[in-house]
Amino acid sequence: MKRTLIKNIGMLAGILPADKPCLCGEEMAHVETMRDAWLLVEDGKIKDFGTNGDGPTVRSAAVVDAEGGTVLPSFCDSHTHLVYADSREQEFVDKIQGLSYAEIARRGGGILNSADRLHELSEDELYRQAMRRVREVIYKGTGAIEIKSGYGLNTEDELKMLRVIRRIRETSPVTVRSTFLGAHAVGRAYSGRQSDYVDLVVREMIPEVGRQGLADFVDVFCDEGFFTPDETARILEAAAEYGMRPKIHGQELADSGGVEVAVAHGALSVDHLESMTERDIDLLRQSDSGPSSTNSVSQTKNYELCTMNSELRTIPTALPGTSFFLNMPFAPARKMIAAGLPLATASDYNPGSTPSGDMKFVVSLACIKMRLLPEEAINAATINTAAAMGLGRTHGSITRGKVANLIITEPIPSLAYIPYAYTQPIISRVVLNGEVVKNAG
Repeated sequence: MKRTLIKNIGMLAGILPADKPCLCGEEMAHVETMRDAWLLVEDGKIKDFGTNGDGPTVRSAAVVDAEGGTVLPSFCDSHTHLVYADSREQEFVDKIQGLSYAEIARRGGGILNSADRLHELSEDELYRQAMRRVREVIYKGTGAIEIKSGYGLNTEDELKMLRVIRRIRETSPVTVRSTFLGAHAVGRAYSGRQSDYVDLVVREMIPEVGRQGLADFVDVFCDEGFFTPDETARILEAAAEYGMRPKIHGQELADSGGVEVAVAHGALSVDHLESMTERDIDLLRQSDSGPSSTNSVSQTKNYELCTMNSELRTIPTALPGTSFFLNMPFAPARKMIAAGLPLATASDYNPGSTPSGDMKFVVSLACIKMRLLPEEAINAATINTAAAMGLGRTHGSITRGKVANLIITEPIPSLAYIPYAYTQPIISRVVLNGEVVKNAG
């Protein structure tokens, strides 16, 4: 049995009972804290915590001195595309010169550009590049992460991406969830034949991904200029046969029906939401009863298997880094919280629209641009985004029995200092599975 005692904690933050796998509405405005605290880790999980100085005397325990810093749960990032080939800074210049995201895509850039580059890259090199980004986000405080495919756009390259994600899961201390996103765009070989491409996704890609057990979730870019709600529904129904619960790209570019199809098919989350409507908010408020009765029995069974560690509802997930980088509207976070929803935030780390996986910056953007209180922004980036990838009962809070994925900061005056000091590197140490993976300095 391996024990670690973290002592001299100035403030322990993010304390929740075990029966709270996510926070809804006004609950998000509170972060329970404890001053002058200690925390005991046993075999990679939080065993106990309390107040009064150095903590209990524990035999054979390694000791980590927090030196008066704040200890809080690691960030959870439930939406990333960090397995990709090389950067796309020329498109950054195109955007500066006035081209929109959709215009760049129509000219053959964007997702198709990344697919071309990924096709030429070896699996080992793709893994090497991705691991550099994984280490980057770990050191910035991320302890659990979802990673999507979607830059392959043919069966072979989609499988290559998913094998790389599996390799990251096996070799990195960060908790990883994998999502199949073959319907990210229509591959070049199927230009002008979108229906045929959907057939490929449904009849070839999904069965092979399912047979190899390479994905926890399925995603579709259900938006204007990409995939329709009917096409999305067909893909989700095929993936349900292999136990892959949906996580949908929706309402980014237009009011395109993404929320409706997500709720109808029991999606774990619907992400982006820059163009969401009042009707979408009402649909999400009604989503806590699981998949609609129109879904098949086998789909519902697979849904239940996939949600043992999450609430049976669709979690709205805002991606403020995308709005910031693309100069787009921000998701209406205040309206979602006022409606009692469990808002989550994630980075959308990708080479085209959000080349950053810095979740501390996401917390700052949530406060500055979406007008969240610091406590709301921290809960959105920890417990709620853990729930948005099915990890709400194991990650995202200081809770006895949860995985000991923790951030130790330098001494800070308050939780509000975290989003306030939006570029300051305040994280001194990162603990994953009870082990220190980043030391001060």
